[in-house]
Amino acid sequence: MTTYFWIGLGSGLGGMARYWLSGLVAQRFGEVFPGGTLFVNVSGSFLIGVAAALSDTEGRILISPTARQFLMLGIFGGYTTFSSFSLQTLNLARDGEWWYAGMNIILSVFLCLCAVYVGNIAGQYLNSRV
Repeated sequence: MTTYFWIGLGSGLGGMARYWLSGLVAQRFGEVFPGGTLFVNVSGSFLIGVAAALSDTEGRILISPTARQFLMLGIFGGYTTFSSFSLQTLNLARDGEWWYAGMNIILSVFLCLCAVYVGNIAGQYLNSRV
């Protein structure tokens, strides 16, 4: 039951960070294109890549399984917004904004995969540093 508490707490913290940061990006750059959600998903993908490499069994940072779940499932799970991405893309398509809908799909998938890859490489690099 303790693990559920930590994952729930992490999810709440990640969700609050997502709400704040995506709102900040939307205020700064506008809301026609869901740039806040895109930024959150790409940065979350990068950060989970770094965290996965650093906290892996061969990683530089030794943390307990519960702490890893708090971080990976809780904070990053609450922070990233795939359900928001899906709804925003559907709404763009329904509104006839096919260009924005298509770009949101392509950019989100491509950039998030690149970010998790680069984040993982960064984490492995940090592991190799003494």
